[in-house]
Amino acid sequence: MQIQINPGSGVHISEALERNIHEALGAIDRRFGDQLTRIEVHFQDVNGPKGGVNKHCRIEARPRGLDPVIAENTAEDAYDSARGAARKLESVLDTRFGKLASKQRGNNH
Repeated sequence: MQIQINPGSGVHISEALERNIHEALGAIDRRFGDQLTRIEVHFQDVNGPKGGVNKHCRIEARPRGLDPVIAENTAEDAYDSARGAARKLESVLDTRFGKLASKQRGNNH
């Protein structure tokens, strides 16, 4: 599974942030990595220099043969934003692949 990180305006991707993103996506890779072709991580500084809760992270997972799955989170910094979006993405993927497995089991009966 390939992980692509795209900084937006106002967000610098340091080595520490990149490590944090890979760690946050580790559980997803372990659980669903063989079912995903790529994960794209996009950041945006929503408020610019005004500050506040303004670092937005959008993570898009690309399951093999299925439509992309997206999870988003906004937090005070890019680290928390990425961790929150990764948690949401894991939940969405769990639901998506769980429904597919149920549907496939139903078709086998």
